[in-house]
Amino acid sequence: MEITMYDNLLLLPLFQGLSKNDITSIIEKVKLHFQQYQEGETLIRQEDTCDKLCFLLKGRMTVQRQDKEYGYSLSEVLGEPSIIEPQSLFGMHTRFTATYRAQTTVHVLTIDKKYLFSELNRYEIFWLNYLNILSNQCQRNHEKLWNNHIGNLNEKFIHFISQRSLKQTGEKTLHVTMEDLANLINETRINLSRLLNELQNKGLVQLRRKEIYIPEFEKLKTALS
Repeated sequence: MEITMYDNLLLLPLFQGLSKNDITSIIEKVKLHFQQYQEGETLIRQEDTCDKLCFLLKGRMTVQRQDKEYGYSLSEVLGEPSIIEPQSLFGMHTRFTATYRAQTTVHVLTIDKKYLFSELNRYEIFWLNYLNILSNQCQRNHEKLWNNHIGNLNEKFIHFISQRSLKQTGEKTLHVTMEDLANLINETRINLSRLLNELQNKGLVQLRRKEIYIPEFEKLKTALS
């Protein structure tokens, strides 16, 4: 059993660099919760209190962020292995910023926040990994903000999705009406509709009722750059 846990933990960036003895000690002292969810089940809801570290060990999840003020949401797919919102564990607002649902059967590991201070604080590599993750995320967000200039329609459409995405690749679904999106990016509905229909003809997006599905965001970015 310990070998399986050891292998699982080494898949996660927070535990990389730790020795087998360190991992074994953590397994013995830290209460690790392993859970399995079936397709369609909700793991976490947006605004749930974040009081634990959550890791996706196996499977794929749909991540959906909803803007309640403007009535739109963005969905994307998160694959294994991943850490779920490590930035939400500390700070002024310790709540999850998205809803996570199992797209396939998923296996999740959670560690209560209290163990970060009672046990895991003894491992310098663990905290260095944690700080690197948070720093990289801050730097990516700063780059997005810095590059958020007013541009042409192509740039505004890409920036809108990019700024709201966990990652800059993979499939995404924007749940919004054409009129609302045009207002959000300060464009006319006619121009936006023309662009989206051109992209659909090229196979870069699929237009559905109140939805814009993007199979591969990286290809869309390349096409519009």
